[in-house]
Amino acid sequence: MSFKKSFIYLFSFFLIASCGTSVTIEDEIIDEVEVDEGDNGTGNTGSTGPNSDYPLSDQSNTGKWVLNKEVSDEFDTGTLDEDKWHIQGKNGVYQSNFIGRAPSQFSINNAIVEDEKLKIITKWEPDFDFHPTKTQTVNGKVYKYENITTAAVISKKQFRYGYMEIKCKSANAPITSSFWTTGKGTSELDMFEMFGGHKSNAAWKKRLKFNIISWDKDNPFYQPVYKGPVHTRNIQAKENTADDFHVYGFDWTPEYIKVYIDGVLHENGTILKSELTKNGTEPDRWVTDSDYWIWFDSETFPWLGLPTASDLVEPAEYQIEYIRVWQKS
Repeated sequence: MSFKKSFIYLFSFFLIASCGTSVTIEDEIIDEVEVDEGDNGTGNTGSTGPNSDYPLSDQSNTGKWVLNKEVSDEFDTGTLDEDKWHIQGKNGVYQSNFIGRAPSQFSINNAIVEDEKLKIITKWEPDFDFHPTKTQTVNGKVYKYENITTAAVISKKQFRYGYMEIKCKSANAPITSSFWTTGKGTSELDMFEMFGGHKSNAAWKKRLKFNIISWDKDNPFYQPVYKGPVHTRNIQAKENTADDFHVYGFDWTPEYIKVYIDGVLHENGTILKSELTKNGTEPDRWVTDSDYWIWFDSETFPWLGLPTASDLVEPAEYQIEYIRVWQKS
């Protein structure tokens, strides 16, 4: 019993004894006791949780952040807000002509809002109407689209610079759970590609694969010519990304990108323009000064292992509780 409660009981006892009333002690102090609980089921008296108005890493709002509602969503209305988001393939529209990474193909039925979360679902679905002729070649092997369906959701509005925060749990299957951005013919920023259900690589289960990619044909680091990202690194989390929900934050500016996990700057999470460009001697390496659309999707990565029918007896779910994007006021 807390000191406060003990004092209330003692005070009420003397008060009742002096007044000769038959009202019980419990009747007298019930309101006080209810007010005193205050732990909201957490076991921590007075705990109120983080302030959702600001990034988890900046709860005092020293950055003077203002929420950009056009690219933010709590996914708590029961249906996807299609004024704000495009489901890849809806009405036959495939942004960037991207139908998925073979052998998986995007299905408009695999992106749903349920339980106040956006769910990107991966299914073993051999009877799906896969593209009959398209293929992709990976490491010399040709893959056609078959058996596996996934999904992608894309913002309809673009933005430039800000603090992106996503609370999510990756799919527990050999499939990606990704949060990334693209510009119009400019570049791509992969905040993370997760592979939380890797069958043999424990490191991948805890990994956020971070990439910066150029899609500008006039840039010497143009991906198809350069044969890879301008920059890539592994951000290793402490926990398996498919085990529970975590908050991932990305502070994107003209001079740096910083990666946070559960409100803490990751030790390997500072990407500096000065370092990437070798103090400005290779300026074409910094390609993220662009307006971006947000993407959430799941894809097959053949080089990391493909899911089988037994892996997807139950559909795998990449679950997103919210996406919040703040910009400077």
